[in-house]
Amino acid sequence: EAAMALPGELWAELPAERRIFCSVLLFSWAVYLWEAFLAHRQRRVYRTTTHVPQELGQIMDSETFEKSRLYQLDKSTFSFWSGLYSEVEGTMILLCGGIPFLWKLSGQISGRAGFGPEYEIVQSLVFLLLATLFSAVTGLPWSLYNTFVIEEKHGFNQQTLGFFFKDAIKKFVVTQCILLPVTSLLLYIIKIGGDYFFIYAWLFTLVVSLVLVTIYADYIAPLFDKFIPLPEGELKQQIETMAKSIDFPLTKVYVVEGSKRSSHSNAYFYGFFKNKRIVLFDTLLEDYSALNKEPAEGEDGENEETKSKTKNKKQGCKNEEVLAVLGHELGHWKLGHTVKNIIISQMNSFLCFFLFAVLIGQKELFAAFGFYDTQPTLIGLMIIFQFIFSPYNEVLSFCLTVLSRRFEFQADAFAKELGKAKDLYSALIKLNKDNLGFPVSDWIFSMWHYSHPPLLERLQALKNTKEE
Repeated sequence: EAAMALPGELWAELPAERRIFCSVLLFSWAVYLWEAFLAHRQRRVYRTTTHVPQELGQIMDSETFEKSRLYQLDKSTFSFWSGLYSEVEGTMILLCGGIPFLWKLSGQISGRAGFGPEYEIVQSLVFLLLATLFSAVTGLPWSLYNTFVIEEKHGFNQQTLGFFFKDAIKKFVVTQCILLPVTSLLLYIIKIGGDYFFIYAWLFTLVVSLVLVTIYADYIAPLFDKFIPLPEGELKQQIETMAKSIDFPLTKVYVVEGSKRSSHSNAYFYGFFKNKRIVLFDTLLEDYSALNKEPAEGEDGENEETKSKTKNKKQGCKNEEVLAVLGHELGHWKLGHTVKNIIISQMNSFLCFFLFAVLIGQKELFAAFGFYDTQPTLIGLMIIFQFIFSPYNEVLSFCLTVLSRRFEFQADAFAKELGKAKDLYSALIKLNKDNLGFPVSDWIFSMWHYSHPPLLERLQALKNTKEE
């Protein structure tokens, strides 16, 4: 009779913790397979679209088209293997009890340092340090391959091996300096917060995120890249005039030396209230891009190497185009997209802490992941936020992608109202070319993944009003 039992009945007979554990694993693989299916569809597009489609004839020459096709194909293949690896690694960690093992090990280490089991926060910090160290080490070969094989092959990588490792160590140290104190305070607040701890925990994370946004560009980013004020001149005046015309409280404009790392380009603004700064990557600016400059006589060999790699590559945008890109970015500010995003993320954060407060007392959740005798707060946070909320996180992430695309169209429309349609049109084409973006995409892949609308759709929307 047992053999005749239906899967549903067998499932019902499993203890609650086994059901939770199996559900988490099954969901994780379901998401992975869905992503792999989408990536497969997109790879088919890269493989079969070998000629510039008619509607792109004006925009892309066949050489750039082929370059970007091969670049995206390589990236897609790489992400297939790295995705498979991380899924298998995550599954093995769960099946082999990696989390309780690491927790026990952390207890032994903190015990040797004279902190007994009652010092749960100390043990949690050791656990975090070991876990982040583990993921940094296992992620290193993938990161090296991505930088020195894929990005190198397609002419984007500007780093030397020494620079890469120095950067990686610096990143790790800076992350720990932020992560460990913040986590210990959060755990302390949860411990002493009483019934309403979720409100205090949420307020604490809100304050931390606001502080980090405020200090990031002034104190954290300069540890990795050189920021210089944009020199006086026509571009700076035009930026200031445009900011004034829409009441953007601009205090400083910086150029960041992104070209030491990669030849991809970008721009962003940051700061709160009356203290906004704009940051432009040197790779975005035709006049400042290191890739367009000939090194002076007698400069060191490393510059020679960069020069030879990118000799024929005129990169960056003209001033009018840079202003159009900024018009788009300022549109996000003027239309309240930044504030809306902050509100959405804080509402989500509050909801998650509230649900965490509801679920943290469930012993089965801990038992499902191998914690039968103890229920450490940090492990609870990890289980609930990472595993139990994963279906919710997937849905939320999709909704935010859809919203982000809407915001991008609105910001483009804002730049148009500033009279920048023509320049934004040419800037988008240039940036797509500089970054080797591939302009053809599978519709489901695009809908699920693209937080920015596909190039053709953006150009079409700009063109409609260009013609009007």
